[in-house]
Formats: sequence, structure tokens, C-alpha cells
Amino acid sequence: MINKGLFTALSLGIGLAVTVPYAWAVALSDVVNTLETPFQAETDAEHRILDYSADFSQESKIASLDRLQRANGRVEVVFGYRVGQAKRTGPEVKFRWQYDSPTTQEIVSDGKTMWVYLPENNQVIESNLERINKADQSDPMAFLTGLGNLSRDFSISWAMPQQDTSGNYVLQMTPRQSSSLIGKLVIVVDRHAVASFQNRDKAKRPWFPIRSTTVYDPNDNSTIIQFSRLRVNHGIPDTVFDFNVPEGVQVVRPTGEKTGF
Repeated sequence: MINKGLFTALSLGIGLAVTVPYAWAVALSDVVNTLETPFQAETDAEHRILDYSADFSQESKIASLDRLQRANGRVEVVFGYRVGQAKRTGPEVKFRWQYDSPTTQEIVSDGKTMWVYLPENNQVIESNLERINKADQSDPMAFLTGLGNLSRDFSISWAMPQQDTSGNYVLQMTPRQSSSLIGKLVIVVDRHAVASFQNRDKAKRPWFPIRSTTVYDPNDNSTIIQFSRLRVNHGIPDTVFDFNVPEGVQVVRPTGEKTGF
């Protein structure tokens, strides 16, 4: 069974522990800017994230049943910035989330259409990405496509404690608009990415800022995703985001405005 939205695919939790002493030397605004700036159209090309790929592990907890569901796979994402794009607007996002276990699943988008392929059900769910994004700006999918506008869509504060045991910074976010899918987000921001942002005149390449995310829904169910083997700006061909419906597979097109996963 696939988790709510792709963004169940961007939710990640992390064990938070004692605060590291140098946490206080970094302002909240620096950490937020580290998250947003690489994904904004006005950022200079040298410090902009154009694409990334990573392995991921995912753990979802159903609070009422006290049950865990684990999965892992591979993700590839491309951010397409348009010439003359307005400031503070997000790029067109293409992505492929390939789940390898416990069952095979694919979540693919070419920037306009999203396909969720469930081989076990012999079914593909096909959705219009623009409709999804307009439906609910605090929908997990909107979070994925709006990394450059997190402070617009969420109220952001330090989590407690402010750092994990590795010195990475931990933020808590609540949607500015009520959402049936997100109660809060917890994002762990790479400390090296923050240092790179603070010294961006000397930085030779952008750091992918997210170590992990956790999405909590209003019922306190949670989904944790952790990333490893990250590569940034290495060039991902558009063909990765092509999806051809396998022969004999049923195509379902939701009539509502939400993903409904």
C-alpha cells in the first residue's frame, strides 16, 4: 500500500538528542535560507540545485495500531528553472521514486502529470500535477514542489532540541493553512549545507540541505524518510521521467483535486 501522496515520500524522522554547543551560533534565518535558496529562481546558477539522486529508507507509523511499515528505494529529481521566471516562484519539478521493497512501486512525474504505478494491484493512478498543487498548498506534494517557498507555506521554528547528535539543525514547521494531510513537518538540515550557505562566496558547489524529513498528519501518524548516497547536479536525462503504462494495466484518473493516496 502506498503512503499518502508522494510526499509521504518526503517525510522523515530523526532521533533527536542533546543540543550541540555551537547550535546557538547559527540563526534560524540562516537555516531556513539554506533550505530555500538553492531552489529559488533568482539564485545564481553556481549555488542552485538543478537535480539530485539518492537512496532512501522510509518508515511509516500508524499511531492507532502502533504498527510500523518500512520501505526503501531510489529517488531522482530534476528542478527546471525557466528564463524570466518570477522571483520566489518554484521550478517545474520532475521526479521518480522507485520503491524496491517491501513491494515494487513507482511514482513518476514529467512535471505535468504524475503516475503512481502499483504492480500488485495491476493499476496506475494518473493525476494532473497542477490540479494537485492548486488544491492544497500544504499537501505533501506541494511541499515537494515548493522547497523554495517553505517560509511562505509554513510557520517555521526551532525543534527542541535544535540539533541532533551529529550537529545537524532541526526545524519544526506547521502549515499556515489547515491541512488534512500535514499536522507538522520536522526537517533535519545538514550542518555542512548551513556552513556552505554562510560561506557561499567560497563554496564551490551547492549542498543538498535535507538529511531527513518527518511528516506528521493530524492523527499523529508519521512517515520518516532518510537519504543516503546523495549526488547533486550530476545531470539526469529527461527520459528518466517518461512513463509508459504497461500493457493490460488499469489506468485510474481521480476526479477530485486531491491525490487521495
